[in-house]
Amino acid sequence: MIPLKDDIHSSTRPFVTYIILGLNIAVYIARNEFILGARAFNVFISQFGAIPYLVFHPAGVSSYLRVISSMFMHAGIMHIAGNMLFLWVFADNVEDRIGHVKFLFFYLLCGIAGTLLHCVTSPSSMIPLVGASGAISGVLGAYILLFPKARILALIPLGFFMRAIYMPSYLFLGLWFVYQFLLGFLSMGAGGGGVAYFAHIGGFVLGVMLALPFKFAGSKGNIEFHVS
Repeated sequence: MIPLKDDIHSSTRPFVTYIILGLNIAVYIARNEFILGARAFNVFISQFGAIPYLVFHPAGVSSYLRVISSMFMHAGIMHIAGNMLFLWVFADNVEDRIGHVKFLFFYLLCGIAGTLLHCVTSPSSMIPLVGASGAISGVLGAYILLFPKARILALIPLGFFMRAIYMPSYLFLGLWFVYQFLLGFLSMGAGGGGVAYFAHIGGFVLGVMLALPFKFAGSKGNIEFHVS
């Protein structure tokens, strides 16, 4: 399922979301494999990606800074395109509800939580983790709690065709989380690289938890409504 847009309008301009989007895109453009070459790109990933083993056996403060730097790195065009699409669709309303400065800390904390849960499930791994998925999953967790009745226009694969339909956010994001949860546990013990499903799970769960105080604190004027 590919989200295209939601039907909730923000009451403020989500400039923190814009900055995060810009940073991710800028890093990808400047440091992608086509620019650096395969060998230099692999060195870049190894130097700034989050490595589970180093989280538990740190070789200085840089081992922990990797947890932050990895959140602004992506492995390929489809990786960053998917992450930035989800961020674009869902982050503006969450930022609007909780506030700009709080949203920045919220985003970083969810990314850290996702990375740490991935590290806990693979503590001896030396394979770098890169991507904003943990942080963005936190945004999704907050969204499903704060805007459960919002409608998401999504592309749904139907055989060889794609159909665009509106779905309530609790259904779209609920199915997304179940998918991550199932594949996460099915992938336990598997070696090699791949999708870090537990980073998604960790970010999503913390996103829900951190959004709880804002669920009943008022909406700052951005009332949920549908448009035709």
